[in-house]
Amino acid sequence: MARLPRLTMPGCPHHIIQRGNNKQPCFFQPSDYKAYLSFLQEASEQYGVSIHAFVLMTNHVHVLATPCDTKGISAMMQALGRRYVQHINYVYERSGTLWEGRFRSTLVDSERYLMTLYRYIELNPVRAGMVARAGDYPWSSFQHNAIGKPIKLIRPHPVYQQLGDSAEKRRRLYGTLFKGHIPDQEIAAIRHATNKSWPLGSDTFIADLAAKTQRRVSPLGRGGDRKSEKFRDSQNQPL
Repeated sequence: MARLPRLTMPGCPHHIIQRGNNKQPCFFQPSDYKAYLSFLQEASEQYGVSIHAFVLMTNHVHVLATPCDTKGISAMMQALGRRYVQHINYVYERSGTLWEGRFRSTLVDSERYLMTLYRYIELNPVRAGMVARAGDYPWSSFQHNAIGKPIKLIRPHPVYQQLGDSAEKRRRLYGTLFKGHIPDQEIAAIRHATNKSWPLGSDTFIADLAAKTQRRVSPLGRGGDRKSEKFRDSQNQPL
């Protein structure tokens, strides 16, 4: 069956994942992480995409971003991918592909899931057993969103801004969200939506998207966000 075109919506947050080819590393030393973030900032500014959260893992990346038009996400990721691959090939005198096919993305219901996505992304190194706390990992937006380390590419989402009337209050309240665990059911919902490129949100959010886009935005014969849904791709889940 033909694959549906990637679903994008200006002004709506997108959860983006890109993996290294065959799950191989795509970052090898600190300078690679720094280069990727520099290229991401340039591409996001060029194509009008606001970056809210990210984590750079050894063999994949997560980004939470909002585009200003329908082409911004794809243009940004294509430009970023090309430039970063050129960097890696030059530095390590290699050739060939680095990424595993197309990046994956899903639209996110900002009212219901946005802050969960912030946490899901920035807790990736903790779930992977790489660090004990999100703040111990240097290559994520937690450094900016909770600790206050300046990261120029970050543009806070309005929902994050509503956490407090000052930057210090927002960081403090945001940090308290990390004291508890994300329920397993919500983690499964995030993974399922992103693996299948279906929107992540309430039934109302899904229905509104379908009406606006005039296309199918959920699996045939299933609702958009049902608790009873069984997630069958456990063998191919991003962290």
